[in-house]
Amino acid sequence: MIDKLRKMNTWLYVVALLLLVAASPVGFESQVRLGFTSGDQWEPSIAADRFGHVYVLYPQYLEVPGCPDCTSPTMTLQMSDDSGRSWGAPTIIYRAGADSGQYDAQIAVDPVDGRTVYAAWLQNSKSDIAVARSTDFGLTWSVVIADSTNAGTDKPILAVRGQDVYVGYNHAQKVWVSSSHDGGVTFTSTTVNKTGKLGWSLANGGTVDPWGNAYFSWSGYTQNGGAKGPVNLYVSKSSDGGANWTTKIIDTSAEAPDCSAYFCGWAFLGAQIAMASDSAGTLYVLWNAGAVDKGPERIFFASSSDGGRNWTEKVDVSTAPPAAQHAFPAITSGSPGDVRIAWMDTRAGTLWNTIYRSSTDGGLTWTDEVDLSTYVPGFSYIFPDGFSFPFGDYFELDIDGRGRTHAVWGEGLNFDTPGSIWYTRGQ
Repeated sequence: MIDKLRKMNTWLYVVALLLLVAASPVGFESQVRLGFTSGDQWEPSIAADRFGHVYVLYPQYLEVPGCPDCTSPTMTLQMSDDSGRSWGAPTIIYRAGADSGQYDAQIAVDPVDGRTVYAAWLQNSKSDIAVARSTDFGLTWSVVIADSTNAGTDKPILAVRGQDVYVGYNHAQKVWVSSSHDGGVTFTSTTVNKTGKLGWSLANGGTVDPWGNAYFSWSGYTQNGGAKGPVNLYVSKSSDGGANWTTKIIDTSAEAPDCSAYFCGWAFLGAQIAMASDSAGTLYVLWNAGAVDKGPERIFFASSSDGGRNWTEKVDVSTAPPAAQHAFPAITSGSPGDVRIAWMDTRAGTLWNTIYRSSTDGGLTWTDEVDLSTYVPGFSYIFPDGFSFPFGDYFELDIDGRGRTHAVWGEGLNFDTPGSIWYTRGQ
């Protein structure tokens, strides 16, 4: 009798294990379009909480269905409450007023409680840095202006942990950070690069480690007159709540590739450096850089286990041919050693693809590459081998409470129009 029970328990265990494996996500699902189906959608930001919610924030261009008085662009939120299996209708997160415009979406979930959601964007001709907070899973939002510069800014980067909320952004040659330590109610602002002459600076990534140290990664163009010349890639750190910053150079890239054939300028394909930290405090950076002015760029990875004092040697993490162009690094991290990366490249010739890899040992080894961008018929810029051009100059990844990766990016015909945003999830 005892032997029969043992055999039965073993059989039940095997059945349960097989059911678990069958239910676990394997690979990535085919891409699906998010956002309104009219107008243009690009430069999306994504965040996932521990309660099954996934949030995508993006600027809606040209027209906002159902809102004739909304400006172009208007910041638009789309949410899923079942871990990305289905999505609610796009909604307007905040009406900024006539002729304001809302640009450069950012959204993030507090890693401490796993539920409080923060968003950030630029408005008022890009002179105001808006920060929003939701404690009811995106149903309602409180909005404050973190800084009003009375001048155009660009590329806000949002980094949060507990009551600490940081937004990094550029104002011409300077990178600024607005810091809050009361959950985004009040902010103070300071410059990161107080000295040194650069032609242009752009914030690219940011994170707050478990000990409260804040980090921002950014690119600095060395030639006066705008985003021209070689590009220095930096990581800046603050251990005093954003009052003071120390900066370390990670790499230098040659001048950005020309993309005027796709109606874009201002170093659209130029070097960027994204960053993340895991729950043990290890820092990770992913960037694109080139060795020849206006030549093709590659994707590189490095990490630091001592708070950014020292970094590993950079590693080229792409298997694309040497002539392939690489751009738009995206990175996220979770438990110790769990780091996930993506970028866009032209391994398909003139077409682009969104490529993904992951590591469970802090980047010592990587999974095989996965092409997240799948064919969808009916779009003039999507083909079986890839899409015409990246729509927007960044995209994002995040990890949910069950360890799934969620990715969102933009695809288009060229820099101008038409274009839309696409989503997938998997592991």
